[in-house]
Amino acid sequence: MSDKDDDFQPEEVWDEYVWERFLQEQDRNTEKYFRLLETYMDHPNRDEIIAEEMGWSIYEASVDDVEDDQEAPEFVLENEEDDGDDEFEEFTQSPVYADTLRLHKWINRLFDAREDLREHPEAVRFATRSAICGAKLAAALCGQDETEIGMTIAYLKRALKAANDALEAAQNLADSGTLDRRRANHGRRLVFSIRNRVVDHMREFRRLWSERYGR
Repeated sequence: MSDKDDDFQPEEVWDEYVWERFLQEQDRNTEKYFRLLETYMDHPNRDEIIAEEMGWSIYEASVDDVEDDQEAPEFVLENEEDDGDDEFEEFTQSPVYADTLRLHKWINRLFDAREDLREHPEAVRFATRSAICGAKLAAALCGQDETEIGMTIAYLKRALKAANDALEAAQNLADSGTLDRRRANHGRRLVFSIRNRVVDHMREFRRLWSERYGR
């Protein structure tokens, strides 16, 4: 065996905490990008300025893209789209997806009946955090790859935080009298159902992590 083989180290497996730091960094980069976009929206050299501020090398990337287009052979992975469709279909059959769909439909009906809520900060927060919860759940559970258990848990934690924020917003709507108790309680029950399933999924994936990596 060569020295090169001896020096080879397997890629480190990221746990939920490393993935969480990575996702937080992506959030910061996204926020920075939108701030820059808003600031330089009408500037003639907008793209170049934003790229420099973000640390991107757009000209090198352009050259690489051209070279890749010229040199890279075309190929198609068999059944790639079918696999993605199957994974998404499996997610849509899950109880937690049914719960998120039920919640979103209820929110839409609520906003149709109470148009004044469309401009209310806590009502908007309740709706947006509920939607974010569903999106994070989809990211965690749609097309699961068991080699990335840490990533799945990190996304589930974000779904849990969004659910807790939605619950707080619903409570604030009830406490202020903006939403009657009956409707507020129904909304909270819908979110609680999702929240409980998120906690169950987190428990299961942490068990899988412990079994696989012993930590």
